[in-house]
Amino acid sequence: MEFIQHWIDGAATTGVSTRTQPVWDPATGAEQAKVLMAETADVDAAVAAAAKAFETWGESSLTKRARVMFRLRELLVEHEDELARVISSEHGKVVDDARGEIVRGREVVEYACGIVSALKGGYSDQISTGVDAFDFRQPLGVVAGITPFNFPIMVPLWMHPVAIACGNTFVLKPSERDPSASNLVAELYKEAGLPDGVFNVVHGDKTAVDAVLDHPGVSAVSFVGSTPIAKYVHERATASGKRVQALGGAKNHAVVLPDADLDDAASHLTAAAFGSAGQRCMAISVAVAVGEAADALVPALADKARAVKVGPGHDAGNDMGPVITAEARDRVASYVASGTEQGAVAVVDGRGLKVEGHEDGFFIGPSVLDKVTADMDVYTTEVFGPLLVVVRAADLDEAITIVNANPYGNGTAIFTGDGEAARRFQRRVSVGMIGVNVPIPVPMAHYSFGGWKDSLFGDTHIHGPEGVRFYTRAKAVTSRWPRVDRSVQAAFNFPTHG
Repeated sequence: MEFIQHWIDGAATTGVSTRTQPVWDPATGAEQAKVLMAETADVDAAVAAAAKAFETWGESSLTKRARVMFRLRELLVEHEDELARVISSEHGKVVDDARGEIVRGREVVEYACGIVSALKGGYSDQISTGVDAFDFRQPLGVVAGITPFNFPIMVPLWMHPVAIACGNTFVLKPSERDPSASNLVAELYKEAGLPDGVFNVVHGDKTAVDAVLDHPGVSAVSFVGSTPIAKYVHERATASGKRVQALGGAKNHAVVLPDADLDDAASHLTAAAFGSAGQRCMAISVAVAVGEAADALVPALADKARAVKVGPGHDAGNDMGPVITAEARDRVASYVASGTEQGAVAVVDGRGLKVEGHEDGFFIGPSVLDKVTADMDVYTTEVFGPLLVVVRAADLDEAITIVNANPYGNGTAIFTGDGEAARRFQRRVSVGMIGVNVPIPVPMAHYSFGGWKDSLFGDTHIHGPEGVRFYTRAKAVTSRWPRVDRSVQAAFNFPTHG
């Protein structure tokens, strides 16, 4: 049995950990490894290594940091297949989807390669006689990331390349359900020339999380996960004086107007709802069918959902793999059941799916429920699985009201050929990320990712310009250099242009 260790100060280590947790193969239901669960002392060791490394890394040149990122980017390309297969084996998603995750994460590394431009300050010459002013940004020190299982490489890559390129050192606590990708990235960082201690990985559960949140040596915490845990992380970390960006859950709606290409919309909604088995914070889980669009859209969604090929992630040709655990499978099935009990119509029911040769795997097929209402449990809860619900609206105004009434504000989309309707929608919805004929509107790396309302706790979105601001703090300098042969008389009044 393989034991997955921590990565502290440039090397794999067991630390003082004695507890372990199984790492499952979701396609077979078999235990494939054990991951060590960190104790508080292991987090202390990682933070100490990061603090020591910051003494020199925080003073390193922007050019040196950028060169490490350029090399890391090359290594992520070279090892893409290996990384994708590791992700698929522990998460369950199909290999092509895992490759896509790597590519989107790599885009943040590419953004970090341009850190010299991202950290350019401003300069004002002669703001007063003989006085200049400028500002610049400096790293915080040791920062940490706590990341979810659904994107074991992409979400951490949203955090640590920007943080490290800004001059910080990093402690990552990835999901214990699919931990191996983070260790592989640590090895690639070392090969890229990153000094020991700048990037550290501690695996674990709530013990490790709380140790990170409480540690006085950690200056900032980035988190992605469910809304209840995001609230907890934000409250506990801010109470100990840390900066926090905590991204929570979602219930993403896609509004489909009658003038849309309904077959095209159904294809995109199917991929957005069932890709990665629906285990995406940006998955479309609610289709809002407007007016006469509903009666044509629902049969198209049903046909396309039934055509989704479900099987092991490593088999070419499969569209969707299993969910992460047996508990996750049973949870999704329970919401299909509750939806039908509360009056929804099960157009496609994915419960009871068995994949030949993988009967013990954590598989559940795509499900589509029609005529769902806002008071049903299947609507009010983030199911996080391959379940798409259809809500019907009379017109666009009602559809916007439905979207805005939801407590989440992560992502939304509209499918239409009407530019005025699209513009009205994008201006009126209370959602942070919007797609127009784009079902999963995840911003490119040079923008920032984040939602509104119960989807974000803290003021700063992740990666891009807001990520740079989160991992740095500004200094403003006002300077005067008097000529040595002419002194400047000191004054007690506030400086003015005179």
